[in-house]
Amino acid sequence: MFGADNIFETNRMIAENKLDVRTITMGISLRDCAHPDLKVFCTNVYDKITKMAEHLVTVGKDIEATYGVPIVNRRIAITPIAIAADACKTDSYVPIAEVLESAAKAIGIDFIGGFSALIEGGCTRGDATLLASIPEAMAKTERVCSSVGIGSTKAGLNMNAVRKMGEIIKQTAALTADRDAVGCAKLVVFCNTVENNPFMAGAFHGITQGDCAIHVGVSGPGVVKRALESVRGESFDVVAETIKRTAFKITRVGQLVAQEAARRLGAPLGIIDLSLAPTSEMGDSVAYILEEMGLESCGAPGTTAALALLNDAVKKGGLMAAMHVGGLSGAFIPVSEDIGMIEAVQRGSLSLEKLEAMTCVCSVGLDMIAIPGDTTAATISGIIADEAAIGMINNKTTAVRVIPVPGKKVGDQAVFGGLLGYAPIIAVNTFGQSDFIARGGHIPAPVRSLTN
Repeated sequence: MFGADNIFETNRMIAENKLDVRTITMGISLRDCAHPDLKVFCTNVYDKITKMAEHLVTVGKDIEATYGVPIVNRRIAITPIAIAADACKTDSYVPIAEVLESAAKAIGIDFIGGFSALIEGGCTRGDATLLASIPEAMAKTERVCSSVGIGSTKAGLNMNAVRKMGEIIKQTAALTADRDAVGCAKLVVFCNTVENNPFMAGAFHGITQGDCAIHVGVSGPGVVKRALESVRGESFDVVAETIKRTAFKITRVGQLVAQEAARRLGAPLGIIDLSLAPTSEMGDSVAYILEEMGLESCGAPGTTAALALLNDAVKKGGLMAAMHVGGLSGAFIPVSEDIGMIEAVQRGSLSLEKLEAMTCVCSVGLDMIAIPGDTTAATISGIIADEAAIGMINNKTTAVRVIPVPGKKVGDQAVFGGLLGYAPIIAVNTFGQSDFIARGGHIPAPVRSLTN
């Protein structure tokens, strides 16, 4: 068991270095809500979510007050709607997204994830309906998040889905053009999708899970940065050990919050995601950690090696501090949500190509990157295909959350607000790939998928 002293010793981390629990996320199964009548299904969904999560916000505030640990978000992850609503006789799931928005507002949560489809191998009718509904659903809601799995190491890459997602992202951007295409900030495309990920926009409740679970995502880039300041000039052996020890302390805070939340909500404890999730606030940056290791600016030669060390050390330190580690766990590099990444793009040290290289060793992928509004759907699909290929070949989760901002070009700025932050528009390679994307079909799974 944890005592209050385990939290009190982190007071300086909280007060000075922006240590926080980024989210308490309740996973809720909607499998028992299935019904062929869309209205009945929507009623079932609303009733189940508002009943099971009615105390989520209150409990989060109570834990925050008891232990003095900031809890930034309260979120819900649900069974992927393409699965839960597959029996509905309808050609649009937009009404479901609107019901999810209403439920989220009713209980006061920040985001609800799971307007999702898993189409690594192909599309069912429900999957196709979900995909067609994404642009309008993202435009009509503020708290509903969407994700689509288009490939995996076991299944290969569904290039029909890759092509479709480029078109969907463009449509979503057009429908939210008046808000700097913020709808795309709630939409992520995955390879090797992770179920029970507490971080948006990719969160959903795994179909292999029970009726409910409590997951916690911890963050503390500022704490790691401060710890490394004390070992300037030391070897990388010392750097790695310092990060491990710091990650252990950060994760213990998350474990305490997760246990308390699960106990008070009467729900099973799920996983602790021990990721370093930055914000656009000064000092809360993964890029600053990399620069503290000796880089003049994030993106300079050596950046990928520094990020590999950081990601590995965070995982090693956190593993010993939590009962069940899962989710994405490691270091995130979302451009708009990291002040250091924003500054690196602005000064020209960080390009889209360098970000892609960094995704080979980080926790997710190309995340929250604003690109010119005239970027074609085929180019976006090409970006998705490249990033998914990295994940497929290396048996890791990769993702793409790019935002083509209508009317804006390189050097302009897109503003999304809140945790989503803001981002400079980054240059995209303009050489064509339309014929490549038009081929469709599947890129076969690699030989490493034959592990049985």
